[in-house]
Amino acid sequence: MKRPTDRRTILMTFGAAAVAAVAAPIAAQPTDIRGAVTFEGGAVVPKGHLEIYLEDPAIQDSARRRATKTRISSDGGSKTINFSLSAPASSMASPTLRIVARLERADGWLVARGSTKVKAGSPVYVTLNTVMY
Repeated sequence: MKRPTDRRTILMTFGAAAVAAVAAPIAAQPTDIRGAVTFEGGAVVPKGHLEIYLEDPAIQDSARRRATKTRISSDGGSKTINFSLSAPASSMASPTLRIVARLERADGWLVARGSTKVKAGSPVYVTLNTVMY
């Protein structure tokens, strides 16, 4: 014998579907940070390895301070190098979060460095400045 579906069951089903429909786009929002790195004065980015990472100076633990990083090779012929980082959702809420870019030669010497604050939802532009020893 089948039980007739009551109004309460129908409302609960529609309510659960509505919550799922609203929560899916929120959970699916990308936490990718996209941006570009340029060299000071609009010059060509020198040849080397470009390390780009997220850093939160408010975190005291140095192991947790750097959240995500990527490494890109520069051939010495581009004025702009595009990048993408996947950021943990928990770090995007920090107002002190910044992106740091370091350019090193093949022998490990630091050539240039730059950083900028991260603004959620907008591309990030980092300008590398020559390091003086």
